[in-house]
Amino acid sequence: MSDYRSAKRPPADTVLQNIADYVLEPSTFSDNAYRTAQFCLLDSIGCALQALRFPACSNLLGPIVPGAELANGAKIPGTPYQLEPVQAAFNLGAMIRWLDYNDTWLAAEWGHPSDNFGGLFTLCDYLSRNGQDISIKQLLDSAIKAYEIQGVLALENSFNRVGLDHVILVRIATTATATGLLGGNRDQIINAVSNAWIDGGALRTYRHAPNTGSRKSWAAGDATSRGVRLALMAMKDEMGYPSALSATQWGFYDVLFDGKPFELNQTFSTYVMENILFKISFPAEFHAQTAVEAALTLHPHVSEKLDNIEKIVIETQEAGARIIDKTGPLNNPADRDHCIQYMVAIPLIFGRLIAEDYEDEIAFDPRVDNLRNKMQVVENKAFSKDYLDPSKRAIGNAIQIFFSDGSKTERIEVSYPIGHRCRRDEGIPLLMKKFQNNVDNHFKKEKRDNIKKVMEGDLQPMIVREFMDLFAE
Repeated sequence: MSDYRSAKRPPADTVLQNIADYVLEPSTFSDNAYRTAQFCLLDSIGCALQALRFPACSNLLGPIVPGAELANGAKIPGTPYQLEPVQAAFNLGAMIRWLDYNDTWLAAEWGHPSDNFGGLFTLCDYLSRNGQDISIKQLLDSAIKAYEIQGVLALENSFNRVGLDHVILVRIATTATATGLLGGNRDQIINAVSNAWIDGGALRTYRHAPNTGSRKSWAAGDATSRGVRLALMAMKDEMGYPSALSATQWGFYDVLFDGKPFELNQTFSTYVMENILFKISFPAEFHAQTAVEAALTLHPHVSEKLDNIEKIVIETQEAGARIIDKTGPLNNPADRDHCIQYMVAIPLIFGRLIAEDYEDEIAFDPRVDNLRNKMQVVENKAFSKDYLDPSKRAIGNAIQIFFSDGSKTERIEVSYPIGHRCRRDEGIPLLMKKFQNNVDNHFKKEKRDNIKKVMEGDLQPMIVREFMDLFAE
């Protein structure tokens, strides 16, 4: 039988080559990139721990079949599980993403680069329990590169406009960097990433009415685990497909991207990590973060006059108007946390927005839908322009409320959420408070104190297994 790998192949697509070369570059990143990456790691762990409070998440965790655990497997934070790296990646990836509270990247495509920690953190832990002393610095190196690959691909290329979900970029980024962590050479990284593109992409069906559902909370776990699997296969010299993107008729561009090649107008560096958006104050789809902040500002002025409200005008960006302007029934928490009207109504009524506010007990309060029915969502062209401006990356929203007696509130506009780079000094202490609250809510005092003590030192030299042991049950 002939070996297909021995056949003469065309040169690899430039995108595949660029990704592989970047993964293999020496990691000489800025202090700011490393500092931010460490905050991203801690925030991801905190989000994962918080997700364990929700049975819909915890029910999906553990080995793929009962009993299939490993004594030297990767540990899953907050649980007793030790798993092989592919299923471990799914577990942690689903936990990180479950509550829509992890960091975010907004451009032509949207996404959550910390989804890659599902694969990278557990793979590093697995390797460090099996003969390799992988350090936290090495984990952060791979995370910076995964963020950059996912984020730069998202800058000019809108997968959502052709119906594909953004988790495709998690799969690409995890595949590339996981192969690098495993010691893959240039050809092996190209082979792995080519297979990741050939997988195609998940449809966005589960993010939109009438099909919005919990898959949107585990889709990233699925993507990052697939990345680990493809990386492991590449290390066994499984063949790749050099023109996976550009092949006429059968390549990714022709089949799934309207025949258009990707636009990549900047080289891979540390731009994405240094400009990442943290979700600090609210577990809410990021296009609505500033709308929630504006609603909280208005809460004291309207909470006693809800019955007298005639209309509520919400100005948002084009992307926000397109994906989270949602009227009609909202069937579950996954539906509600992607509805800007719902995310504005809750803080207007209660003066807060927390993960539990998406559950039925709160959603069935008749005041919520009463307010939603009075809301008008309109695109503000200036917000849309600033959203796409690489020097701003604003996510503006404005709210104004009009009463039946002819009076109205001040128009409250917020351009940058607290998790934006331009509000780092204000945001980081609150981000660490968010992390500490999630640790405190999950662990007993002795373990909490041990975690806090370690956090006060230099994390980068730590071996990943020792770090993961802090958070495992």
